[in-house]
Amino acid sequence: MAKKKFYVVWKGRKTGVFTSWNVCKRQIDGFEGAQYKSFTSLDEAEIAASKTFEDYKGKNTKKPVLSSFEKEKYGNPNLESIAVDAACSGNPGKLEYRGVLTHNQKEIFRKGPFEKGTNNIGEFLALVHGIAFLKQRNKGNIPIYSDSKIAMSWITQKRCKTNINFDASNKELLELIKRAEKWLKENTFKNPILKWETKAWGEIPADFGRK
Repeated sequence: MAKKKFYVVWKGRKTGVFTSWNVCKRQIDGFEGAQYKSFTSLDEAEIAASKTFEDYKGKNTKKPVLSSFEKEKYGNPNLESIAVDAACSGNPGKLEYRGVLTHNQKEIFRKGPFEKGTNNIGEFLALVHGIAFLKQRNKGNIPIYSDSKIAMSWITQKRCKTNINFDASNKELLELIKRAEKWLKENTFKNPILKWETKAWGEIPADFGRK
């Protein structure tokens, strides 16, 4: 059974603490510059609501509890790595992606927002950007973490297999996808692409903090 979550909206159609993601989503979908985050307890959410979004932006509010078996199974992430993530307001909606240093969450690249994208597209573009970023710096041994199995599979296939419709409003995003696919087909890389185990380690360090 999924654990109960509580959602704080600092900037949206309505602000405050919400106990349902569907209700929270109605406050932020399509709202320019929406600010929100999830919490695992009502007390934490109410405290957060009395503070500012900047106090919590990019911070992990989930506290995974693992059995000894799970701890042994997942181990610890390699901190000498980079992590990537995407955020999309709506599906499709405004899309952003970024990459950070895993050990300190220092942002090393960020792109967007792009119109009418999806989270999977953002995850794919973030991975390609991360791979190219490291290749340019001769860092072929540095791993890249992603929490998206779909995006990781697209990297293997060297193709962004999205089924969304493209038109004039998201032409820029389509062009970026085509450039990413072309780069993958024309370049090789050795960087390990690793799955970030959210269940064991909490949110990926590149998380936008909007869930």
